[in-house]
Amino acid sequence: MPIGFGIIGCGMISRFHAKAIENIRGAKLVGCFNDRFAGAQKLAEEVGCTAYETLDEMLANPEIDIITICTPSGAHVEPAVAAAKAGKHVLVEKPLEISLKRCDKIIDACEKHGVKLGAILPSRFSGANLALKSAIDSGRFGQLTLGDTYVKWWRSQEYYDGGGWRGTWAMDGGGAFMNQATHNVDLIYRFMGEIESVSAVVGTLAHERIEVEDTGVAAVQFANGAIGTITATTAAWPGLLKKTEIHGDAGSVIVEQDDVLMWDFAKKQAKDKKIVEKFARKSGSTGGASDPKAISFQGHMDQFKDFIKAIQNGTEPSIDGAEGRKSVEIILAIYKSAWTGKRVQLPLKSDPKRPA
Repeated sequence: MPIGFGIIGCGMISRFHAKAIENIRGAKLVGCFNDRFAGAQKLAEEVGCTAYETLDEMLANPEIDIITICTPSGAHVEPAVAAAKAGKHVLVEKPLEISLKRCDKIIDACEKHGVKLGAILPSRFSGANLALKSAIDSGRFGQLTLGDTYVKWWRSQEYYDGGGWRGTWAMDGGGAFMNQATHNVDLIYRFMGEIESVSAVVGTLAHERIEVEDTGVAAVQFANGAIGTITATTAAWPGLLKKTEIHGDAGSVIVEQDDVLMWDFAKKQAKDKKIVEKFARKSGSTGGASDPKAISFQGHMDQFKDFIKAIQNGTEPSIDGAEGRKSVEIILAIYKSAWTGKRVQLPLKSDPKRPA
């Protein structure tokens, strides 16, 4: 029997989920549900699955083992909890949710009902990022000193005007940091370790009729003593590839999108040349820098495979709910710092209150 998937939320990102499932041997997209049935019908026609008129009907199908949540960011908790109660394993698109309280509701529901929970952060599965993490873990950087990550993207005014939930606190949960830079926030935490504190400034500089920031910079103090920055914007025309730079007293690596621009260590290894050759090849993808549809489904596919393996082996997925919660917490700390004008310590004790 194939492992069956159901998709909740049939917007743009659901197409990448469907494509990832289609390319996994032994996996099948069984059905989809959308608040507006026409949206589910459209996706079902495109990918060849069943469109359900009610969520309960889809969740009652015993052929569905895993539910993926593709609703707007601030509408993840309700379908995720419903799926967990129905005994389905749950994969939630980034960010896990838009507040710690809502993240915890998802985590608690999955634990209570004994199902697996995964937060979709596919950048961790990039070959270049895996090689970088391995180099860090093996001590090749020596003392980590500096970690910087940049998401300098462009989104048109039409992008925000075209989606009723985009650019709102209620459904987007934030702007360039929460929506576009979540992956890089997760990566910098993944590479550099726990974050001790952040100090940030944000602004809305190039867009109208949005409640959230389109530009921001955060200075970061890591628990290991290193420092760094997180830059996020949707106001940098024409949109640049996202970039992460990791430095230590024995090495430096720069990854742009999924390509290695720099891989240099004081102590050379035979595999270094192969790594540079393998990941220096430009894929031609803009990675969503100016077009949110211009991304690959490869990372989703790799993460879905990891999630299926965890179910089959009775282990935890590489990115569980607690890991997904981390990036949300860091971003909320960045917002709190920008709102208060003060450096904010992590972990947060509660969700920050947005100024009136």
